[in-house]
Amino acid sequence: AAGLYYLAELIEEYTVITRRIIKYMIWFSSAVLVGLYLFEHFPGFMVGVGLFTNLVYFGLLQTFPFIVLTSSNFILSCVLVIFNHYLAFQYFAEEYYLFSEVLAYFTFCLWLIPFAFFVSLSAGENVLPSTVQPGDDVVSNYFTKGKRGKRSSILLIFSFIKEAILPSRQKIY
Repeated sequence: AAGLYYLAELIEEYTVITRRIIKYMIWFSSAVLVGLYLFEHFPGFMVGVGLFTNLVYFGLLQTFPFIVLTSSNFILSCVLVIFNHYLAFQYFAEEYYLFSEVLAYFTFCLWLIPFAFFVSLSAGENVLPSTVQPGDDVVSNYFTKGKRGKRSSILLIFSFIKEAILPSRQKIY
């Protein structure tokens, strides 16, 4: 549990790098699926659904780290994860593979990317706004409720505390 918490903290801190890593994980998963189709003769329908799921993950990545749980893209990705599991269980029940190979397929093709998105769900909550419109100061607008000419009493209290605790330095000539 501590490792999962630490991983979530890293994702919150480095969202741009996390987005890039998830993008590379999607590309890697797609390459593995194509390789399984070409060299191991996996069913085309199962590989096609897996590749379509990765395409849906790219759609989720467009708004990363802001993932809306009610968006059609997120709901479709959840449905496709369940459908991919059904197809994989059905295929591996009919075909014999070593347990380590089955586990590798589930890890790299089914679990890794959804787990990365799941861990990063909280990352969008703590991201500061990245763009500010001209004349739109987010903090001042919050405290003054849109009244530009009048300062809020909270801002006055904070400025008083700031001056009391951190007095301005005197210039010595």
